[in-house]
Formats: sequence, C-alpha cells, structure tokens
Amino acid sequence: MAEHPMRVVLMDLDGTLTKSDAGIIGCVVKAFKAVGCPVPDDEELQRFIGPAISESMKRNGIPADKLDEAVRIYRHYYSEEPTFDDPNDPGHLVPGNLYNTVYPGIKEQLEKMRADGYTVVVATCKPEYQAKPICEHFGLTDLVDEVYGASRDNSRIDKDQVIRYAFESLGWDAAKGDRALMVGDRWTDADGAKACDIDCLGCGWGYAEPGELKEHGVYRIIETTDELSDAVNEYFNDEQH
Repeated sequence: MAEHPMRVVLMDLDGTLTKSDAGIIGCVVKAFKAVGCPVPDDEELQRFIGPAISESMKRNGIPADKLDEAVRIYRHYYSEEPTFDDPNDPGHLVPGNLYNTVYPGIKEQLEKMRADGYTVVVATCKPEYQAKPICEHFGLTDLVDEVYGASRDNSRIDKDQVIRYAFESLGWDAAKGDRALMVGDRWTDADGAKACDIDCLGCGWGYAEPGELKEHGVYRIIETTDELSDAVNEYFNDEQH
C-alpha cells in the first residue's frame, strides 16, 4: 500500500508532448485518396489531431463500408511504411508516427514533475501499440511511469475510457484520497477529464482552435512548456482543487 495518496499527472501525447501534425495529416491524406474519398480541407485536416482516427474519418465523409479499409491504410503509412522525410534526420525516410518532434522543454518538465513525486503517465487516444514506440523513439518512455492508449479493437477509443483504463492499471482510487490532473491541448482532453470527475490543464501550444479549451471547461490554460511543472505544483498545492 502506498504511504501517501497518489498524485497522477496524465499527459496527452499529440499536441502536448509532441508536434505530430505533419505525420498524422500526411497519412490521413493518403488514406482518403486510397479509398476514393475527397480529401478534407486544411482546416478540417487539423481537426484530426486529438480524436480517434475512425471518429474523424466518419465525420469527414468516409462511408461505413470503406471505414475499416481507410483506417487500415492510415495505420499502414503511420506505423509501417517509411514514406516521409525525417525532420530529425533529413534524408532518412520514416513512417508517419516518426514524422514528429518533441516540443522544446517537455523532457525537462517531465523530469521536474517526476522529481517532485508525481506519477506521470501518457494518456492518449492514439492506439497504445502506436503510442509506445513513439515514446520510446523520442526518449519519453524513461521520463514517464507508463504509456496508456486506445485499444487496437476500438473497444477503448475515447479519452475518458483511456483515463479510466489508466486509473484501473495504476490502482488509483479517489475514495482513498488519490488525485489526478489531465494535461492536454484539445477538447477531447477536457471532455474526457470532466467525464472522469477530474480537472484538465490546457496547453496553448497545441492544436486547439481559438476558444476551444475555454469552451470545454479547462480550469486554466498555459501557453508555454516551461510553465508546466509550476502549474502542476500550484494545482496540487491548492486545497480548492
């Protein structure tokens, strides 16, 4: 049994830890073209970052009889087929999941939160089998306690489902005084946190549209990564939360 109540910081991945839009959007475009559906405009493509890919495809006109194939093609380019020029190693082709960079300062902030005694985990709507290799590749795995994501079979795809899965895996129990905070950049993070009766700290450097985070009820928005650990400490030290 833990001597002290658990303090868990749940970190979103895309748009919070990593700048991943180029790889996600590149694979989305390939999937739409492959199944013969019109590619969404640039504004709509940006909205693919955050929600489950199948949900975004349905919202953008992929019919039910083509959805599984579109998701399969997306995942092929995202996880398997080296197609994109690596921004971290130009001239080297990588799949979409590695067409990606860690936001400056994030690693240092993760280290600070762990040093301050928090249980820091990744909680993403990206399938877990995709999220773990990304975290490993970019040196994030050793900076967090665990990586939790969606299931391959779509039985766990929404952020509240991922948060509850993380809580169950950690043995987190609010009734015993355990506390938690979601940290993310999209409405999915805010809504998922709310559904699990926890608060969400909004990240202004990610992919939210203007006003999105406030409209969905985040308790605070920070604009730069170097504010993260201080904001987390302020949250857990405030008895009103």
